[in-house]
Amino acid sequence: MTYLRPARQDTGEQAPQGARHQAVPRALSGGAVMALALGIGTGAGPSLARALGLAPSSTAARLIPAVLVSLVALTLVRAAVRHDGHRVARLGFGGPAASLRALLVGIAVPGTAACLVFGLGTAAGLLRWSTPDPGTLARFLVTNTAVALLLEALPEETTLRGYTWTSLRGSFSGPLSALGTTAVFLLVPGASTAVQATTARLLGAEGAPVGIVPEGRPPADHLILLTVFGLTLVAARRALPDAPLCTAIGTHLTVLTVNRVALQGDSRDAGWSAVDQAAAAPLLVPLYLSVAAAAFVVLGRMAARISRG
Repeated sequence: MTYLRPARQDTGEQAPQGARHQAVPRALSGGAVMALALGIGTGAGPSLARALGLAPSSTAARLIPAVLVSLVALTLVRAAVRHDGHRVARLGFGGPAASLRALLVGIAVPGTAACLVFGLGTAAGLLRWSTPDPGTLARFLVTNTAVALLLEALPEETTLRGYTWTSLRGSFSGPLSALGTTAVFLLVPGASTAVQATTARLLGAEGAPVGIVPEGRPPADHLILLTVFGLTLVAARRALPDAPLCTAIGTHLTVLTVNRVALQGDSRDAGWSAVDQAAAAPLLVPLYLSVAAAAFVVLGRMAARISRG
């Protein structure tokens, strides 16, 4: 088996025309893997937690689906990468130092953007915050980080901004690859609900409703937000030359945490939240994502200039 070196940060080189017929099926398979993993994990996880006698709201019960999702997604992606004749590092992983540096950049950029935008929104009267409970907030951050990392950030970035992105980028331009990766990202939630419902019913449980967006959310609003989020994650993945996928993982995890504390903190018992939100407050999320994406684009251009000497 022939192994290739990990792909460099957007060299602009593309595969020969004849190889393009494989790029799109491989890109779609990255989304299929994520949908399958998410559906199996969320469909089988609650049944397994009940079998173990765990309370549904306990951290352990929430971790079981998350572990299942990561286990299925990473196993299938590893098999796909090896079948293609590449190393897993090609997806954008790196050594410990580079990975930590990329992860911290992925946390710092959207975190700073969120502080800036939410701070301006608060000053403008769009948000009013509760009094923080440091102990409750700290516990929430620890448990949310563990669950969100394994359920969403790690498997989604590995399958989508990892396998799907690299499959497309080998044959298409950066903008086309970004749009293609984001389009696959939009397909995953709906496909995963079908897998989740089937898995749950096979185990004798009641499956969640099948749909393209979570129940109760306006489809257009949700898809627009996912599009902005997806493009931001691609921008994060392109920002650094070393361990770039870790930048996307840090960004994904930070955005989930910020949104859950700021906009859902009360219902999630996060210990802090925006308790009074104006009608325009939800627009702050795509706004800070756009600011973060712009910052990542700037970082990527700076890194490209440095690499050219």
